[in-house]
Amino acid sequence: METQPTPETPFRAGFVAIAGKPNVGKSTLMNALIGAKISVVSRRPQTTRNEIKGILTRPDCQIVFVDMPGLIQPRDRFNEHLLEAATRALEDADLLYHLVEPDDPAPLGEGVATALEAVKCPKFLVINKIDLFTSAKNPPTAALHTIAPGYDEVFRISALNREGLSELFERTVARLPLHPPYFDEDDLTDRDERFLAAEIVREKLFELTGQEVPYSIATQTDEFQERPDRKHFIRVLIFVERESQKKLVVGREGRVLKKAGELARADIEALIDHPVYLELWVKVRKNWRKNEAELQRLGYAVPKRKRR
Repeated sequence: METQPTPETPFRAGFVAIAGKPNVGKSTLMNALIGAKISVVSRRPQTTRNEIKGILTRPDCQIVFVDMPGLIQPRDRFNEHLLEAATRALEDADLLYHLVEPDDPAPLGEGVATALEAVKCPKFLVINKIDLFTSAKNPPTAALHTIAPGYDEVFRISALNREGLSELFERTVARLPLHPPYFDEDDLTDRDERFLAAEIVREKLFELTGQEVPYSIATQTDEFQERPDRKHFIRVLIFVERESQKKLVVGREGRVLKKAGELARADIEALIDHPVYLELWVKVRKNWRKNEAELQRLGYAVPKRKRR
């Protein structure tokens, strides 16, 4: 690795956990800071299910942003797994971004308050989506008045429009410990292309299916063949809980599945910079969100620590 700390240019590196309620813009913020689409984004809450790291390296620092599932009080085994993973990430962080919306009268919901209790690192209160208000300098600050005294610094940003990110970034670097980089300088994420391909397909289905169907969808890459002289072959399996959901995911005359494939293929090709032949298969796994074995197989168990 070329970038190494020296006495003349001290190098800082650390993990920044991005926490908050569902749909406050955590994935959008990480993608904006990294400068690449690493984490899937949707208008629907709870799009992020797996902890995913976005890695930003420059000559003086390496920041490992950790995008986590939205913090809510779990009501089934699936969401218990998500909260367990999020709590582990918070415990291992060097800095916490607590992302909130400006007009949220209760930014410390039950799930958020529980998870933040174990946090020992410095905390930034990051008020996102200021672009939604007429006065960007003075948006509603219900969240600020409710919880700001418990935080080391407060920032007002728009992750979507990249407002306020420069100051947030520089103050983040100042808070990181002196430490060599954790990852190679060319790495953008700790996840491989198989995982990212499946996540992109799930993102498209989140947008194309209605009501509760998206939350019953899981995706997994079954095959990923790299073929330098022609299109890479990728097969992604889509799991739902009931036959009725399978029909909705496929759509009339296969239209929903076809559209999802077209949109996903474009994003995957942009990600890996190579043409792709994408094949999608929909399968029924009854009540997979309540089945511990299925949750393990689909990768929703809490991973072992791989950090230090």
